[in-house]
Amino acid sequence: MFIRFEKEERWLERMLEQGWLLKSSMFFYDFVKTEPRQGSIKIDYRDFTNKQDYLDYCTLFEDSGWQHIAGSQHSGMQYFLKKSMDSTEDIFSDARSRAGRYKRIAGMWLTMAIIYFPILLSFMNNGQQEGIDFLAPRTWYLTPGIWELDGISFWCAFLFETPFALLRGLPWLFPGIAMFWFLILTVKAWRLAQKAENDA
Repeated sequence: MFIRFEKEERWLERMLEQGWLLKSSMFFYDFVKTEPRQGSIKIDYRDFTNKQDYLDYCTLFEDSGWQHIAGSQHSGMQYFLKKSMDSTEDIFSDARSRAGRYKRIAGMWLTMAIIYFPILLSFMNNGQQEGIDFLAPRTWYLTPGIWELDGISFWCAFLFETPFALLRGLPWLFPGIAMFWFLILTVKAWRLAQKAENDA
């Protein structure tokens, strides 16, 4: 997973030099075998509610000498390959428009974090109703008096119940980690947008 568009572009260009042209990148990168060659690949981030707007967008880049190789109306990530030496050097006219893609993807990451927040609260509320405090792993264990035991009896009870305790306690971790990760991505994307604008 790439956070910087520029790093992903360079990686895709190296793949093209090895004879692999990007075909799609929804959840995984999908490549098609082609002749090894050098080429310039640029990435934009946009999704479209209107199909005609999406077609106009692709046509605009085609007319500027950039072939749309991957992405769809709702995928967000749009990939372009420079068709010839006569094409423009970049798909962006200036640093501000280049920074715009980071702002757009930051908005998407923030939306994802917001979506995961009520899911996390739901898990935590359900746990509290069952007497489980997700921030206190001791409450994941339901064996009465387990923490007063000692020696071999403690270890037997502890090791026996640990898999069940993890099943009770860990489900909240996924939405929590996802929300935290999306917030980190949002901040990084905003910083990259600011850096791109300052480079203008």
